[in-house]
Amino acid sequence: MNRLCDSMEPRVMDDDMLKLAVGEQGPQEEAGQLAKQEGILFKDVLSLQLDFRNILRIDNLWQFENLRKLQLDNNIIEKIEGLENLTHLVWLDLSFNNIETIEGLDTLVNLEDLSLFNNRISKIDSLDALVKLQVLSLGNNQIDNMMNIVYLRRFKCLRTLSLSGNPISEAEDYKMFICAYLPDLVYLDFRRIDDHTKELAEAKHQYSIDELKHQENLMQVRLQDERARQEELEKHKTAFVEHLNGSFLFDSMYAEDSEGNKLSYLPGVSELLEAYKDKFVIICVNIFEYGLKQQEKRKVELDTFSECVHEAIQENQEQGKRKIAQFEEKHLSSLSAIREESELPNIEKMILECSADVSELFNELMMLEMQLVEQLEETINMFERNIVDMVGLFIENVQSLMAQCRDLENHHHEKLLEISISTLEKIVKGDLDEDLPDDLRALFVDKDTIVNAVGASHDIHLLKIDNREDELVTRINSWCTRLVDKIHKDEIMRNRKRVKEINQYIDHMQSELDNLEYSDILD
Repeated sequence: MNRLCDSMEPRVMDDDMLKLAVGEQGPQEEAGQLAKQEGILFKDVLSLQLDFRNILRIDNLWQFENLRKLQLDNNIIEKIEGLENLTHLVWLDLSFNNIETIEGLDTLVNLEDLSLFNNRISKIDSLDALVKLQVLSLGNNQIDNMMNIVYLRRFKCLRTLSLSGNPISEAEDYKMFICAYLPDLVYLDFRRIDDHTKELAEAKHQYSIDELKHQENLMQVRLQDERARQEELEKHKTAFVEHLNGSFLFDSMYAEDSEGNKLSYLPGVSELLEAYKDKFVIICVNIFEYGLKQQEKRKVELDTFSECVHEAIQENQEQGKRKIAQFEEKHLSSLSAIREESELPNIEKMILECSADVSELFNELMMLEMQLVEQLEETINMFERNIVDMVGLFIENVQSLMAQCRDLENHHHEKLLEISISTLEKIVKGDLDEDLPDDLRALFVDKDTIVNAVGASHDIHLLKIDNREDELVTRINSWCTRLVDKIHKDEIMRNRKRVKEINQYIDHMQSELDNLEYSDILD
């Protein structure tokens, strides 16, 4: 493999190297001189060439956030790293390096062309995020397993592949295998694949391909199901009622309750537990369904508010545009009149009138903005009251339903305690007919032991209920606070931006007047 001379010292990608490279590859002549004087911002660089520099490690590229093309070939790089921020990268050349593993590319979702030619790679993987990949060069590496080709089937845009110089390229079935398993490929090892070759390859591997497609379809169905479940879960989380549409909370109460699980084998407890679970789950489902309905109401409230804000801003902007259009029509006419006027006193008077018009426009635009601020403030305050009331009502009703869960738990606890004490009395008298598991019988040494066991189970259950309620209340209160804060901050930013726009426009208009040269006018 091609490597740089050992006598050269490995180099670090520091700011000096990057500034030098950007300067060398930036605009030349007059534009280049100006760029060098003012400095080129790394974030504005679209293409960067860093080949033949004996670079050992990729580093300090985080500022090149808009980079489209990166050339790092012919260095001594051992690991793919430091590319996380280059999310706009389309073309990446890492050929002729010392890379052994494909990694560090998870954020490069826009990459279309990747060259890892002439490295030490033995396995094709970790490219899943590169959904737009069209060209992949992996020639002159150490790939020796044909199953690596099957991995590449997931890249639906892949049209060009280079694998020559790898051990697999020596296989007798190399070309046919690739053409069969990658039917959309157009170029293999820099040669176009003809239709006849594709037909022969498909016929030769038809059975294997059909079986693979079947497995891929099954996997796709599973992935779609999982994606649907995740989307549904996210919807439930947005309503703060995830996992309340079944027995999850009830089951979690017993998941860490060793004493409760032992006591479930007491005579009569199984039926008691089943009735308890049925009633408990009904309440959880009620919370779940109520939560989804309330989430929909909150969404409608937010959508209505956003629409009102948008309409108010839109209407205000239209009024501003009309005033500016009227002003500019009059202003242009006034400027023409000034240029045609030959008497200096008249010119001065007309300029003063234009200046007064500019000031009047400023006042009108600022008045419009103040009216909008007041209108939006009222709308925001009303929305805040509504959403806070909705959240408060939701919390109040959920807490009421959670109290019913606690009542059920208290009732179950009392019944379980009665059965346990009764069982203890039967054991003491020798009247117990049923056989008890050894770990359960060990609890019935005396009254304190069994009472403590039942109490410990009860405490665990109440804690689970309390924690779920606290989690729900905390999360929805946090959501409400963040939402309202963001709305207020967004309005402040909108107002500042609008005031700045008005001032810039007025300053421009006034500057235009101030720069009028009488001599130019009189000429």
